[in-house]
Amino acid sequence: MLVVASLATAGPAPAVAAETPAENRPVVPEPEGYRMGDYRTSVPETLTGGTVVQTQEAIRLHQQGVPFVDVLPRPPRPKNLPKETIWRPEPRRDIPGSIWLVDTGYGELAPVMERYLMDGIARVTKGDKTAPVLFYCKRDCWMSYNAAKRALAAGYTSVYWYPDGTEGWEEAGRPLEKREPEPRPDE
Repeated sequence: MLVVASLATAGPAPAVAAETPAENRPVVPEPEGYRMGDYRTSVPETLTGGTVVQTQEAIRLHQQGVPFVDVLPRPPRPKNLPKETIWRPEPRRDIPGSIWLVDTGYGELAPVMERYLMDGIARVTKGDKTAPVLFYCKRDCWMSYNAAKRALAAGYTSVYWYPDGTEGWEEAGRPLEKREPEPRPDE
């Protein structure tokens, strides 16, 4: 038996979101806390304490060597799946050189997943909370907003958020590469 996972964990993005020019998108206010559901919908244009970047700025930061952190969710192998069943999660095509800290953009994180996120950020910034770091996911995905907001709450001071994610990157003619997530602490 072969099981193929889908990246639908965060829910499909509305088709209109990717086709709507930024100037015609609805104004979405920042929530006071973290976004707790409906993760694939229009996102705010701001991130208090951080810097929201569009594709050209993301490309510039990438060329400067700023670490990129992808937080797209990926379903884990089902616990009740027989051992002999092949599990093939859908491959992720990512911005080159990124790290993928899977499942770290939810509104509420278990302590082990919050530590996984913070350890990953510390690793790519070499423990320097003033070092720049950029968070992304897919276009109009609140997961990257939540992760960037968590980094700010943890004291990181040069946090970038790229809300157009891999779609914006690819639409600009930039390459993507196959990526596996950093090992989850609960697997």
